Amino acid sequence: MWFVLSLIALLCWSGSDMFSKIGSKPSDKLSHWKMVMAVGLIMGLHACYEIFVGGVKISLSVIIAYLPVSVLYILSMVLGYVGLRYIELSVSSPICNSSGGIAAVLCFLFLQEMPNTIQWIGVAAVTIGVVLLGVAELTESDYAHQMRQQNSKVKYEKSFIALLFPLLYCIIDALGTFFDSVILREEATGTFLDKVFPTVLEEGSANVAYELTFLLVGIVAAVYVLVIRKDRLTLKAEGPKLLGGVFETAGQFAYIYALGDTAHAGFAAAIIASYCALSVLWSRIFLKEKLSWKHYAAIALTVAGIVTLGIFDA
Repeated sequence: MWFVLSLIALLCWSGSDMFSKIGSKPSDKLSHWKMVMAVGLIMGLHACYEIFVGGVKISLSVIIAYLPVSVLYILSMVLGYVGLRYIELSVSSPICNSSGGIAAVLCFLFLQEMPNTIQWIGVAAVTIGVVLLGVAELTESDYAHQMRQQNSKVKYEKSFIALLFPLLYCIIDALGTFFDSVILREEATGTFLDKVFPTVLEEGSANVAYELTFLLVGIVAAVYVLVIRKDRLTLKAEGPKLLGGVFETAGQFAYIYALGDTAHAGFAAAIIASYCALSVLWSRIFLKEKLSWKHYAAIALTVAGIVTLGIFDA
């Protein structure tokens, strides 16, 4: 069952990438808040299902205990949605998914989880791949940049800020993953973090707490977009965002239970971690994005590093 769930998470999260990208129009400066509204709505509905049908226990104390992680995850996603207005999905997704490498380093520094040689190779591959991806993007000539975007549905201008948002996503998501590992720990870490996060949570309750927090942020975003900014929504424009929210929530659900099979958690993590490669494929087929060979070489190195970390995840 773990294999099927891993494939579902792989397909859903790559689908979430694609539909989120379709819903993030460069001309719509509120598109990221509308994405937050859509994802918050779907996650809120799923949280209600888990509570009233699945029997997951939730309380205000659990929501507060998991709040630091929820805030980091949600902030990273908001920044990621902003970034989709400025850069191709095929460039953004591999950078965002490199957060696992930073999380591994944080666990080494603060939790004394010593990576083995192959894990260090994975971290190095991710780091070098992301750096090369940024170099390929920023050093590309304006003419080459324009030529490869001829068939793309959206045109982008070269700028550092286009790379900044996925990089911020990567760093903040890595912090969320690190603190997640602390809050969901099975035993004391033996560090000062035990005093900072004394409460240990169960995965199902933590996930529902995250979804309810996202729902609250989605409601705040809705007030800002619909009441303060008086923007109007249409099904044609917001449909892809809702689909992105459905795929994001379904992927999160499959991910939790795929990794719940501890005997195959490493293999499941490796399969799921490679979803950014599928995102690149979808962007090439459906969004008509085209990159240079330097971009693809850097992406291949990054994906190889991500998969390596997934396979040898301690």
